[in-house]
Amino acid sequence: MNPNLKFAERNAIAATIDPVSQGAGTVSTPWVSMGNFNSVCALLGVGVMSAGSTVDAKIQQATDSSGTGAKDITGKAIVQLLAAGGNNRQALIEVRDTDLDVNNGYAFVRLSVTVASAASLIQAVVVGHNPIFVPGSGFNQAGVVQIVG
Repeated sequence: MNPNLKFAERNAIAATIDPVSQGAGTVSTPWVSMGNFNSVCALLGVGVMSAGSTVDAKIQQATDSSGTGAKDITGKAIVQLLAAGGNNRQALIEVRDTDLDVNNGYAFVRLSVTVASAASLIQAVVVGHNPIFVPGSGFNQAGVVQIVG
């Protein structure tokens, strides 16, 4: 590891679910090409959860950026968060390129978050890590407007 590399040189904000009071239902990030990274990490933030609500999150894989053949990646889902457990919690899901079904052409991932019963405040960021080509910031999604370093 090179300690002189900055965060934005080794990482990219590849996809997000912007902060929202998400009602019951599922919301997902855009598909991210694993051809650009050796690994990604999905960071889920849950704010205030309505009484009785739950939040689930998982990583899915597909063969292209439109989601063809979408399926879950085994073992890449959080344990369901319950409103009874409190507000303002975070969870991480890490995925390596070797976790994908590459033999069948799977090369794209996304984070899928499901809120059940009642609205909850959520936000998520998929960070691409160890890019194939440096700097990682070259793979930032369009919403990244500043890098200060």
